[in-house]
Amino acid sequence: MSQDPLVVFTPSGKRGRFAKGTPVLTAARQLGVDLDSVCGGRGICSKCQITPSYGEFSKHGVTVADDALSEWNAVEQRYDDKRGLKPGRRLGCQAQVMGDVVIDVPPESQVHRQVVRKAASARVIDMDPATRLYFVEVEEPDMHEPTGDLERLERALKREWDIPEIRAESSLLSKLQPTLRKGKFQVTVALHKSHTDDVARVIDIWPGLHEAGLYGLAIDLGSTTVAAHLTDLDTGEVKASSGIMNPQIRFGEDLMSRVSYSMMNPGGDQEMTCAVRDAINTLAEEIAKEAGIEPHLIVETVFVCNPVMHHLLLGIDPVELGQAPFALATSDSVAMPARELDLHAINPRARTYILPCIAGHVGADAAAVALSEEPGKSEDLVLVVDVGTNAEILLGDTSRVLACSSPTGPAFEGAQISSGQRAAPGAIEAIQIDPDSKEPRFRVIGCEKWSDEEGFDEETAATGITGICGSGIIEAVAELRMAGLMDESGLIGSAEATGTARSVPEVRTHAYLIHDATADGGPRITVTQGDIRAIQLAKSALYAGARLLMDERGVDKVDRVVLAGAFGAHISPKHAMVLGMIPDVPLEKVTSAGNAAGTGARIALCNVAARQEIERVVREITKVETAIEPKFQDHFVAANAIPHKTDPFPELSKIVPLPNVSFNTGGDGGGGEDGGRRRRRRRA
Repeated sequence: MSQDPLVVFTPSGKRGRFAKGTPVLTAARQLGVDLDSVCGGRGICSKCQITPSYGEFSKHGVTVADDALSEWNAVEQRYDDKRGLKPGRRLGCQAQVMGDVVIDVPPESQVHRQVVRKAASARVIDMDPATRLYFVEVEEPDMHEPTGDLERLERALKREWDIPEIRAESSLLSKLQPTLRKGKFQVTVALHKSHTDDVARVIDIWPGLHEAGLYGLAIDLGSTTVAAHLTDLDTGEVKASSGIMNPQIRFGEDLMSRVSYSMMNPGGDQEMTCAVRDAINTLAEEIAKEAGIEPHLIVETVFVCNPVMHHLLLGIDPVELGQAPFALATSDSVAMPARELDLHAINPRARTYILPCIAGHVGADAAAVALSEEPGKSEDLVLVVDVGTNAEILLGDTSRVLACSSPTGPAFEGAQISSGQRAAPGAIEAIQIDPDSKEPRFRVIGCEKWSDEEGFDEETAATGITGICGSGIIEAVAELRMAGLMDESGLIGSAEATGTARSVPEVRTHAYLIHDATADGGPRITVTQGDIRAIQLAKSALYAGARLLMDERGVDKVDRVVLAGAFGAHISPKHAMVLGMIPDVPLEKVTSAGNAAGTGARIALCNVAARQEIERVVREITKVETAIEPKFQDHFVAANAIPHKTDPFPELSKIVPLPNVSFNTGGDGGGGEDGGRRRRRRRA
């Protein structure tokens, strides 16, 4: 008897089997997938737009045929004719499940849209951008001295600004003559001068004195999130920061899944390239609108990204990055016209600069962190960790800098967690568990109050309590350990062993109940054994990467730790240390750098000399490849314990004495009259 079709939703990862003919919206509602709908499935509101994906998805164990959904119907056609649907989109209320299918829910179709937390960090930057404005008076044409307008513009720039040579695209030439005459031969020119040559490229021209300014986009292209900072190229001021989910998530939540998708689906790399370029165009349009500027005033973009994102942005198949020796198509910086990346939402002659990559698994984002945090100028030994789906780690001082990446996976972003979600209003972002009563209190995004404070229910009535995001699950696991509800191996004890009814049975293990709103039709939010395992795998990879760099330097400790990235800015040093994410140091020596990769991108955008500097620095960084390093597995296994199996954490023990409990006492996962404090004997 054949099974009903399997439906997998991304980015949530929720899945289930449904009878043929089931509307996608119905499947989403039954699984608790965050898919919006206002009109009740009439095909009027368009809130339930979804994007089906076709091909082979080894991560999900699914092959999606072209007829996995019902055919395009009259309701969808009517809506497309009136308002337009993006290519590849369907209406979830109209499309019916006909076979195994992977469905992506785009951010704009989610009720609880993500709050992009990669805000711009305050930073003093010496302004010396590659693209500047120049006001000149151009000689009027003379029949007795036959020269072209472009040549006379070049002469004026050389005379007034000492710029020896310019180049202009044909699209600029078509507006040169009317602009000169409108300005009575007084014009303002936007020129881009690279640090690698003396030729200045004419980006745009305006009649008279142009006072509306020039802007650039510093873009941190991450595996999960695309964040952009719209920056004034005169003052360095960030006019707006915004971000969206990386739509490539529907092809795989982690980098290797996307490489695998490219390997197994001919043309899959181009699908992912088109998806991310479309997202960047959408982001550029939205951020310009938010700042109230004309998109054509965006004349430059700077990108930082990991190697897989780097290749997919450039339209390069990342297949070589999926296998040793992890060869990059190019590790150098890339300078090019933005239109070659299909960036049509900004100035048509805008320029793009992509920072250099450090190695096959250590990308331009790590280079940007190095530019921002400057570990090579540190007198003490500093460990810089940019936490994300793929963590970049730098260790260094004035003598030497080392770098590696570690595949932490999407758990830190709230993915692969039973009640997990992206950072959005209503998501639990912080939690405390009383070690005596074992009762939790928590705070959700969008409300400053804790759950046990007066007014919390009223302030969260609109958003509800919807799930738990990355920072919340990290704190929850650490709090379970500090409250004695979980032992160092990661096992949650039973209600009898822990003394609280919040420890609830779940199959053969136990889960901790944080919040139960099922009586009112809301969610039941727990931390399960599977959630803890996902966090253990992620933090073990992170710690093992740091230990490899420490081994290379021949040290057992570092002087200070800098947490970077959106996640790093929202997790407390204490919880990170309890979990064993980072090596033991005094807590005051653990600081947050915010979105250091984004800051590095802004520095490169605003200061052309910084591009030359990071290109030099990258050549001097020692790369350590975790994928082929034998010690990585040993470090990884030892780091599975919370905080660690063998490494001492003396600084942590001074402020957080961890309970000495063990719940590995038998098949009940933590029962027994001894309270779960005796270890089971191993058979000889």
